[in-house]
Amino acid sequence: MRLRSMIEDIRGTFRRLHASGTFVLPNPWDVPSAKLLEHLGFPALATTSSGFAASLGRADQHVTRDELVGHVALLAAAVRVPISVDAERGYAADPAGVAETVRLLAEAGASGVSIEDYDPDAGHIEPVEAAAERIAAAASVCRQHGLVLTGRAENHLYGIADLPDTIARLSAYREAGASCLYAPGLTDLGDIARVVAEVGAPVNVLAMRTGPSVPQLAGAGVRRVSTGGSLAWAAYGALADAATELRETGTSTYLDRALPRPIRDAAFGA
Repeated sequence: MRLRSMIEDIRGTFRRLHASGTFVLPNPWDVPSAKLLEHLGFPALATTSSGFAASLGRADQHVTRDELVGHVALLAAAVRVPISVDAERGYAADPAGVAETVRLLAEAGASGVSIEDYDPDAGHIEPVEAAAERIAAAASVCRQHGLVLTGRAENHLYGIADLPDTIARLSAYREAGASCLYAPGLTDLGDIARVVAEVGAPVNVLAMRTGPSVPQLAGAGVRRVSTGGSLAWAAYGALADAATELRETGTSTYLDRALPRPIRDAAFGA
């Protein structure tokens, strides 16, 4: 009962974060990165499909549902902040399978879940009606467990620069039961402000190198800002740079940029 009460409190915290203001939702890819981000003060975290796949030595979209569920259980046990889950397309061929995936993620300790409309097997964005059915199936389970459901329109990650279609899709996902909406890949502040104004639900935006800053996004009314796989790739980039220095020059100046020991001790419980 105590564990269930704690999980309910954490989920309540996550729902309240979506009620007003703007918060940053960084994406760890393993337990150490989750513990470090929690220590640095972020109020909630989210998994990253590409970052988690990379931690297994694989490309994005090459992780099994069982592996994701196990990953979420480890993260939820390691930190005391909410964990939202990138569940890709739901790891299932039909809406009933999507509902089962969300149930498993809820049991693993998730506080939120996102479902996207890109079908990697077919290599294209799903028809909006089919995608909305998957959102509705996920929503039925999210309501039972108090999870925040995010509906994702993937147009702008796959070269479809059709903002009206993106807005229509997000609106359909809201009608199907999504309580947060997300169109990763948007970088124009005017486009983002239009999405916020028209979709009628809290909006998540992916932080991008060429995109607006968090304060600019907050000014446009964005509720949530996530990082996707970018933190994982930045960390792997730092590893590659350090290893290259070691191989080519034999020096170790990369240690100047190492995580300070006091932060390591505090985050990892020395």
